[in-house]
Amino acid sequence: MYVATLLTNPNTPKLEYALVESLRNAWGGGDVVWLSPDEAAEFTFAYLPDNQWEAWSELQLLEVDLIVQPVEKRRKQMLLADMDSTMIQQECIDELADEAGVGDRVKDITARAMNGELDFEGALIERVGLLKSLDEAVIDKVLEERITLMPGGAELVATMRTNGGYAALVSGGFTAFTAKVANELGFDENRANTLLAENGKLTGDVQRPILGKQAKVDALEQITSRLGLSEEDVIAVGDGANDLGMLGRAGTGVALHAKPSVAEQCDIRINYGDLTALLYLQGYARADFADV
Repeated sequence: MYVATLLTNPNTPKLEYALVESLRNAWGGGDVVWLSPDEAAEFTFAYLPDNQWEAWSELQLLEVDLIVQPVEKRRKQMLLADMDSTMIQQECIDELADEAGVGDRVKDITARAMNGELDFEGALIERVGLLKSLDEAVIDKVLEERITLMPGGAELVATMRTNGGYAALVSGGFTAFTAKVANELGFDENRANTLLAENGKLTGDVQRPILGKQAKVDALEQITSRLGLSEEDVIAVGDGANDLGMLGRAGTGVALHAKPSVAEQCDIRINYGDLTALLYLQGYARADFADV
């Protein structure tokens, strides 16, 4: 059995009953279950349709996300999340670069790296090098003034943990940021790169080994092994090329507002919903969300 989930932006919910019913009828689905009025609904069906991606494309024009997946084992026991442009709305290194006066140069490198055009490790070393001599205190300033959480993140982490899940934040960014974000959102652990500093100034280098694409896969393997879980038990979320390894290995890999070259390699794409979409995918209704 399969389940089709339709959802839209919770700030402007406009999922129409007739639209959901039309798809259900076309695919021979069971009764529609509304997970949140006007925002998210699902139905089950027996066979994968030939026109799944055609339907997806048509719904995208209506600002509706469509996700199709097997019903079995869709509720996961572990969340593995990227941070930059996933759990937060910014790229931390771009914000630091703005403060250092090299914002445009660094943002260009970041965009190309996240799109898979540049080697992640080399791009990180180049960008961090441009931050050399930046006052270390600027990190706290950026955290306070520039970093905002992605909508739905608090509900996602809290609901999964309330239901016995484990939450890990794994970032190619920096520990100075993941530590605060993980604490604020309630993650069980976080992993990231460490910016090096001397005498209160950034040295322009990062501690080795660098946490990149493979390190995220390693985290998936290590944490699941430690917890006695399988990779099938994991829902992973990210937006950049360095997330593709963990997205491909996790039981459910979600490309959230991802770069086009990343999204096209993922079967589960969220372009209009927020992070609560990861709960709807698992069959949680909004009434099931933990209070935050």
